[in-house]
Amino acid sequence: MSTEKLKLSSYGGQALIEGVLMRGKYALVAAMRAPDGQIILETEELKGIYQSGFSQVPFLRGLILLWDALGLGTRYLTRSANLQSGEEEKIEGVSLYLTLAASLAIAIGLFFLTPAAVGKAIQNLTGISSFAMNLIEGILRLGGVVLYIWAIGRVPDIQRVFAYHGAEHKTINAFEAGADLKPETVKNFPLEHPRCGTSFLLTLIVLSVLVFSLVGNLPFGFLLLSRVLLIPVLAMLAYEYIRFTANHLDHPFIRWMIRPNLALQSLTTREPDLDILEVSIASFNAMLELEKKLQPRAIHPTTEPSPAGGGGGYQNPPE
Repeated sequence: MSTEKLKLSSYGGQALIEGVLMRGKYALVAAMRAPDGQIILETEELKGIYQSGFSQVPFLRGLILLWDALGLGTRYLTRSANLQSGEEEKIEGVSLYLTLAASLAIAIGLFFLTPAAVGKAIQNLTGISSFAMNLIEGILRLGGVVLYIWAIGRVPDIQRVFAYHGAEHKTINAFEAGADLKPETVKNFPLEHPRCGTSFLLTLIVLSVLVFSLVGNLPFGFLLLSRVLLIPVLAMLAYEYIRFTANHLDHPFIRWMIRPNLALQSLTTREPDLDILEVSIASFNAMLELEKKLQPRAIHPTTEPSPAGGGGGYQNPPE
């Protein structure tokens, strides 16, 4: 293992269809395995609001960076799917944001409004307290999310995506440990990473019980409206929590706190083979090189390796 590593001011990633997207503070790279076996690289310089001062404001940055990640993630997921199918259709501009809005509306309906409606119905039938209702609602929400992830994880194509997700985690864990980024070495690193989007999702659900309890007992219509309006608040709180815990992993209590988050990642990751790891490493290395060119001072050599699998390097949105 090398004792020298590079420290980026921000980086993270996302699994694609037969590919991995890695992003830093100034650039992103999507590496995708084409049907003929070649690794195709697509690069993009990050500009706009991601580089603005707003992306550094606590709590507000969570909304900004998450929305940015959703837009970029949707766009490159489409490109990776098109590469496999040979189609040339692109989702950009208005169509991209309409797709995002439709996807978010369905998710809100399934995982926020439906549990709230069921919880309210149980309260009306039994007369339980508003806190008990919120607890039931939270359990239904968590159960629905876990069941959904488990169900789609049974699909072979999604299992491949989850393997690329695992490769992305292993690559970043290896980088943070100062290891050589070679498939044979990277495969030995953990599948879990403390700043994964799965961790963010679990944190948001737990926080929803606490935040919605503060709202109190509301009529049905206002109850559903509160669930929608408070989603940005939950997202901001969850983002700051994940960011804080990932930056304090040296504390035993923090490591204990994140165990449920890491355990849930077993549903969204699979052990990647060496070919999949090769794609993830190619994406990360290309992103590193592009970051150097765009902002040389953004990367500083250091001789202090972090613990193997230490994690905590994501400063942009969770995957």
